[in-house]
Amino acid sequence: MNRSIQARSNVKPDRRKLSDVARHVMLPKDIATTGWPKVEAQARLCGIEYDGWQRQLGRCILGKTSDGVYAAGIGSVVISICRQVGKTFLIGTMIVMLCILSDYPLKVLWTAHRTRTSDETFKFMCALVRRKAISRFVDGEPRRANGQQEIVFVNGSRVMFGARENGFGRGFDSVDIEVFDEAQILTERALDDMIPATNAARNPLIVYMGTPPKPSDPSEVFSMRRDEALKGDSSDMLYVEFSADKDADSDDRRQWAVANPSYPHRTGEAAILRMKKNLGDDSFRREGLGIWDETTVSSAINPQLWTNGTVEQRANGDVTSFGIDMSPDRSALAIGACMKYSDGTAHIELAEYRDTKRHGTAWAADWIAQRWPKTAAVVIDAQSPAMVLLPELKSRGVKVMVNTTNGMGQACGRVLDMLTAGTLKHLPDEAQPQLATAVANATTRPIGKSGAFGWNKAGSDIDISPLVACTMALQGAWTTRRNPNRRQHVMH
Repeated sequence: MNRSIQARSNVKPDRRKLSDVARHVMLPKDIATTGWPKVEAQARLCGIEYDGWQRQLGRCILGKTSDGVYAAGIGSVVISICRQVGKTFLIGTMIVMLCILSDYPLKVLWTAHRTRTSDETFKFMCALVRRKAISRFVDGEPRRANGQQEIVFVNGSRVMFGARENGFGRGFDSVDIEVFDEAQILTERALDDMIPATNAARNPLIVYMGTPPKPSDPSEVFSMRRDEALKGDSSDMLYVEFSADKDADSDDRRQWAVANPSYPHRTGEAAILRMKKNLGDDSFRREGLGIWDETTVSSAINPQLWTNGTVEQRANGDVTSFGIDMSPDRSALAIGACMKYSDGTAHIELAEYRDTKRHGTAWAADWIAQRWPKTAAVVIDAQSPAMVLLPELKSRGVKVMVNTTNGMGQACGRVLDMLTAGTLKHLPDEAQPQLATAVANATTRPIGKSGAFGWNKAGSDIDISPLVACTMALQGAWTTRRNPNRRQHVMH
């Protein structure tokens, strides 16, 4: 028996209601009945007990209108919940009971963003269905083939697992239930590829569950649904949020209990401390305490102006320059490129972005050196950790322009001025997501007392090195005196 399942059976159920432990509970309208009692009765026969708040959440998820369809079947179920609460236990056991009880073959897709998360969920579900009271409903052993994991039941129902980062979830039809785990990493575009799978289902149900997103997460789906729920704009959605107080002290055990209804009776202090140690302060507030970031900090770069500068393809042009930057923690190295045109316009893009823990930094010197004969400028800011590359670049014959503090203010101002004037172009955000994330989360910091500014980041876990690298490339293109005198120029 899986240890986590065994451990649960030895703990007395918590009788608190959902309203006692959740910060927000927004119900869909017209709930007349619920499919939960049958699910709970079957679960009890299988030796599974639920806490009080889980029972009420289950009742809400499976709430139905008077005509028998799920009340949240259109707007979906959205659960914002921190880690180490037991959401996989609740949703997983509920799905298994629904598959057992269904009078027609139920098809369920369970996707996570990361392969590791999907594998962990599948492992938990395999342990669950191998329990003696459940295994008799399962058709053979759980299957794992061709990157797809599957549990099949004797009545034809099946649950399929996979990671969205591997493309899982597309191409299915007549799916009855879709579970989007790690929903904080889910774009509208990706969702458009997967949601049509439920269109032909008799009584479809879609469940999104995740933690509050980091600023760098592509979280428009999760964030938009939360906004709709809190504004009262979605009467056909179930929205439930578990979180500590906004001003919570991350070390306050009472706030741990506010955020996590499974602490301390199911999730012990050691588990929370371990998570806290492995996450930074900002990440622990989101993932450990369920606290959403304030959205009052606006980006230094106007989103509409940035969007207006989008082009599908870079135009061939004149002189190319490069900028190099490295994140403060030295975990990533970015090379930005700028092509300057004779009409005073320019195109910037992220040429390279690599994890230094995997790739080191020497590759960047080689990459630049190969292109140096046809390059107008290579720029590194004097305060950047990327200055470590200076000796290696010089040894390869590359003449590096070291940007000064005043130059940084000039460079950042030029980016904003050119975006406003419509003279700075870039590729679509989906083609260079790291640059898009940096732009969306860049704030400013003052430089001196003259009104000049440099880029800053909105959160501790944001990497703006792609934006800084492109800014340095633009600065080089405008200030260099070097002209490689070539007819055709390739950026990278």
